[in-house]
Amino acid sequence: MTEQLLLNPARKPTLEGVIRAAEKIANILPPTPLLPLTVDGQTIWCKAECLQPIGAFKIRGGWHRLTDLNDDQRTRGVVAFSSGNHAQGVAWAAKRLGIKAIIVMPEDAPAAKLENTAKLGAEIITYDRMADSRENIAAEIAAKNGAVVVPSFDDPWIVEGQGSAGIEIREQMIAQTGSQPDHLVICCGGGGLSAGISLANPEANITIAEPEGWDDMTRSLKGGSIVPVQDNPPATECDALQTLIVSPLTFDILKARKARGVAVTQGEVHLAMRVAFEQLRLVVEPGGAVALAAILAGKADITEKTVITISGGNVDPKRFAKIIGA
Repeated sequence: MTEQLLLNPARKPTLEGVIRAAEKIANILPPTPLLPLTVDGQTIWCKAECLQPIGAFKIRGGWHRLTDLNDDQRTRGVVAFSSGNHAQGVAWAAKRLGIKAIIVMPEDAPAAKLENTAKLGAEIITYDRMADSRENIAAEIAAKNGAVVVPSFDDPWIVEGQGSAGIEIREQMIAQTGSQPDHLVICCGGGGLSAGISLANPEANITIAEPEGWDDMTRSLKGGSIVPVQDNPPATECDALQTLIVSPLTFDILKARKARGVAVTQGEVHLAMRVAFEQLRLVVEPGGAVALAAILAGKADITEKTVITISGGNVDPKRFAKIIGA
């Protein structure tokens, strides 16, 4: 792939791009652990992305995207939109690279995510999640100051960057079990992580997990075309997975891989958070626990080599304590 094509924002994510992203990530961060967990007498493997420096996998896409900016783009800065984890990923990369970052975040984002993003030096602009368009706000900022828009999932660099977790998973599974994963259960909002990991593991079956009422990717995959979240969606603690409509970029990859989707309840998510804390000693946010919730609820099959993502751990301490103490 030529450099010109690699830097074309209209290109499609590729396995080659995922491998390139993984090499870039490996130069600055160690692999996150792949931890065994026994469920109903069978072993599954848990990719602990909650142990990243920003507490989530989003650091991968942020780094891959921002390191490919040219000098002029770096001077003009970036603008991103996120409920918190992508915000921190972009802010972390921007701080390390000396790039100005503006992040559009919902006003009801968890306090921990707002605070952590601000500590990383990003300028935060808040909006009403249900009334305003974060995409439009970001576009207006970019039009005004020339900043590069860094979407949270609808971007080839982001998909490839998140897919670097899938490269690590494959290598770790081979090292620990002697074979590649045969089933991947992946937390899903916009589908950047699941699409990227599926590119990195072309022979594995893919199951994506979403919270009930926000399962637009699940319904889209089932029906064969993109559908939005239904009107008046329920409140959810899975703030990281509140995507109103997925993109053709991620949907097409998952559709081509014949991925299936499942939806989990709040109670199932809470159980998964408690299990992760009690058995793996991990602090997991609600959105980061949906894949484990799907396994524990019997909604996703356990195979000989099943891997799940534990995608984030940025949860307000009081909420976490209440959930695990229930």
